[in-house]
Amino acid sequence: MASPTGTTDAPFGRMLTAMVTPFTSDGAVDYQAARRLATYLVDEQRNDGLIVSGTTGESPTTSDKEKARLLSTVLEAVGDRATVVAGAGTNDTRHSVELAREAAREGAHGLLVVTPYYNKPPQEGLYRHFSAVADATELPVMLYDIPGRSGVPIKTVTLLRLAQHDRIVAVKDAKGDLFGGSQVMTATNLAFYSGDDLLNLAWLSLGAAGFVSVIGHVVGAQLARMIQLHRNGDVEQARAIHRQVAPVVEGIMMSAGGAIMAKAALSMVGMEAGPVRLPLVPATEEQIAELRACLVAGGVKLTDH
Repeated sequence: MASPTGTTDAPFGRMLTAMVTPFTSDGAVDYQAARRLATYLVDEQRNDGLIVSGTTGESPTTSDKEKARLLSTVLEAVGDRATVVAGAGTNDTRHSVELAREAAREGAHGLLVVTPYYNKPPQEGLYRHFSAVADATELPVMLYDIPGRSGVPIKTVTLLRLAQHDRIVAVKDAKGDLFGGSQVMTATNLAFYSGDDLLNLAWLSLGAAGFVSVIGHVVGAQLARMIQLHRNGDVEQARAIHRQVAPVVEGIMMSAGGAIMAKAALSMVGMEAGPVRLPLVPATEEQIAELRACLVAGGVKLTDH
């Protein structure tokens, strides 16, 4: 299925949030809440793309069946006006291929494929892994380079090789190698997306297509504005937004991080996403207090007072 918001230089759209997976109080996937959340992220937070079943979506602890139904739910809710990208990466190539094929059957617009984690493959293993997943469907692929979680970076030389694959079209960078990314963007047509909210503005300055954000759950509209301002040449106003949302980055990404704090932040703005699944645990009272102060400092309107 064609992406409704993709362009040649931004194949998955520009402002994407790595969406949390809502759960009920007893730990089941809350598909109705997922529908509401996806609609909120697209219609109110100005996301033109969503990542479903990424790390922030707690993909390691959701089943293949849950992933398929969640993807179908989000596509039905917003798939006509936002690019819906399915997380298909695991540390087992065969399993990743299966997830990719199932995502294609469900109608995903693209795939996010993370570097295989824990088994620490060599670069040739990464090349073959990503190539196998890209070969499995006709969907465009965004590589997810995050050595802090996977233990292995995708080296520049490997990215240059992978860029020759017709369906590998983008990189979500959470490695922070701005120079290496610049080299790859210069030598290839790969679109880079900032996968680290700390570096969103820095990546834009180097030519990134957009963001795959976590703080976009609550400040997506501001980030979308930042992208537009920067693309229009108004760097000063883009920088002003960067500084405005800096406390939100601190509150969500620099404490418990990821799904834990994103779900806590959503609760504070009246968009309940339920608990997290073990081995994640809820934010502590101290973390919640710090998060609330950071959100207020970042101009986020809270509804839980």
